[in-house]
Amino acid sequence: MNYPIPDSPQDILALQQRPVDEELVAAAIAGVVRIVRAQGQSLEELTAQVLADDSMLNQHQRRWLSQLVTQAWESFS
Repeated sequence: MNYPIPDSPQDILALQQRPVDEELVAAAIAGVVRIVRAQGQSLEELTAQVLADDSMLNQHQRRWLSQLVTQAWESFS
């Protein structure tokens, strides 16, 4: 992977300066999982946040992203 897994919210924000590709998205998801776990949150709390209604993603996209987050979470176990 060309991008290190972010360790902080600032590291994730810094990814915005990079061109978006699959590896960048994977690094961002892995970083979010790492940060959330370090903060003591559960997978259920994280997926609830991902599935929360917002204007950026439709319901199908949120479910798909939730599945990716779950896979990333399980790979860190």
